[in-house]
Amino acid sequence: MEDLKLIIFDLDGTLIDAYEAIGKSLNYVFSEFGLKLQKLNLIRKLVGWGDINLLKPFVAPQDLKFALSLYRNHHKDSLLKYSRLYPYARGILRQLKKEGYKLAVASNRPSRFSRILLKHLGIDVFFDYVLCADQAKRGKPYPDMLNKIVRRFAFKKTQVLYVGDMVIDAQAGRRAHIRTVIVTSGSSSSSDIRKEHPFKVISGINRLRGLI
Repeated sequence: MEDLKLIIFDLDGTLIDAYEAIGKSLNYVFSEFGLKLQKLNLIRKLVGWGDINLLKPFVAPQDLKFALSLYRNHHKDSLLKYSRLYPYARGILRQLKKEGYKLAVASNRPSRFSRILLKHLGIDVFFDYVLCADQAKRGKPYPDMLNKIVRRFAFKKTQVLYVGDMVIDAQAGRRAHIRTVIVTSGSSSSSDIRKEHPFKVISGINRLRGLI
């Protein structure tokens, strides 16, 4: 891609597989509330909108604040035990950084947990900037985070690529007028992703290098 300067990455489902960690924490909350535990394949479909939105469908509004505190207290340990990088993710980030690209993160995760993940998995050193939904007016699918990152680096949008895994990533990229690559390793189906007409759809992060 000629004149590419900045690559922005989503985390969950794109670079990192934290679905088991999320499932463990969510089912911990369910057990504390006496709710039915959920299977991971169902939980996987709910991931990507931030932890508040993850809990909202299951607990009463008056219980949401307490449920969120339970979830987050459990999750800080669950992330360390059950999260992993997707194959090739570390090598791709290392190579892109070596070649001089600026790298950034745009995640709907709260900043605290994004930074725990990045440090624990040893990829924090590759990123020049990390921006999460709690640092922006609106999270994805709105374009706010992507626009804020682009402004920070003062690049033209034609010099930027966004890489995510969900329908909301494709929507955020389109609304920001940024070329968007979607990997099918996350929680959105390939058919749903293709309906959004992203720039490219790839089967995994290992395919990214061939596009750049």
